[in-house]
Amino acid sequence: MLGFLIRLLPFWVREPLLIVIGSVLGVRLMYLAATGHGLAAAGFGLAFLVFTAIRVHGVVQALRARRNTNPAASAGGATADAATPAQDRPQAAMSQAQAQAQAPSQAEAQALAGTGPRPGAGAPKKDHNPWAQAVGAVALFGVLGAVLWLGPRFMPSDDVSATPPASCSDETHEALPKAFKQKPRPVTGEEQCEVLNGPDLAELLGTPGEKATTASGSDNTAPLTDGKVARPEAQVAFDTYTVNVSATYNDLSIDQYVKLMKYGEETDVKKLKVHGRSAVFSTDHTMKLEFNLGGSGGSGGPVEQGPLERTLSVALDRGDRGGYCEITVWSESGALPNDTALLDIAEKVLPKIPERHGR
Repeated sequence: MLGFLIRLLPFWVREPLLIVIGSVLGVRLMYLAATGHGLAAAGFGLAFLVFTAIRVHGVVQALRARRNTNPAASAGGATADAATPAQDRPQAAMSQAQAQAQAPSQAEAQALAGTGPRPGAGAPKKDHNPWAQAVGAVALFGVLGAVLWLGPRFMPSDDVSATPPASCSDETHEALPKAFKQKPRPVTGEEQCEVLNGPDLAELLGTPGEKATTASGSDNTAPLTDGKVARPEAQVAFDTYTVNVSATYNDLSIDQYVKLMKYGEETDVKKLKVHGRSAVFSTDHTMKLEFNLGGSGGSGGPVEQGPLERTLSVALDRGDRGGYCEITVWSESGALPNDTALLDIAEKVLPKIPERHGR
């Protein structure tokens, strides 16, 4: 159907249009072949370029033929007039005069026949300018290409509207534990989640374009503290990485935390300063739990080591007088982002966690 519609177009519209389409597709396919998309793309690209070259050759021949037609016609008429011998011209003039005398005039013949001249019957047909047609075809194709290329950027797609990013709020507001009634009040898990779950988080992780699949915040307390130490946390998960941020309001300093790491299994420990506060990088394994719910009552397997996680722990105040914020990233595949990603997340989250002064 498309080929039939193209054949209906005039020559000077159809051919430039096919040349533009063939050249664009050919160059695009050759570029894909050069960037590692296989020989099939190179073959199709070469076919489109050969097709375009044939069309260009046809247009050039048509322009040459059109350019040579008009001078040939005018030159032929002049040659025929010049070829008439001078000696035959008086005889031709006498014969023409006799014929005019014997034949009725044109007006008398039209009066006898009862017909008049048909308006416009003898006027030559106006030829279209091929260059104007070619430029118009190329301009039309350019406008259509620009609409198809830029349209998705300004029009929201169905996928974007169908799958919005995960929200932190679950519309359930439980009473805060007593540990959150201290002065100044510790930050809540929902507040941490709102700060963490921003549109730039995926870009900070090096995976721009990903959307958060889950986002949550919880107002927990630290284990083995009888609910006296607040430990709010927030977690945002993507297809590639999962980010967890927690703030522990205890009396443990970063220096003491680093000493405890010597008795644990943390590796790649590196001390540094973040926002003028003491901080430390560390790497550890997550825990992997499996539950079998198929049998009666269900059963669980042993606790195993999960994939690696990278953690940045930062003191809650510049004096490192106790308490710390932990930013942890891991993935199911075991891959970890660069430490720069955790530092960027810390720059985003730490200003929203008030420093602990005058404890």
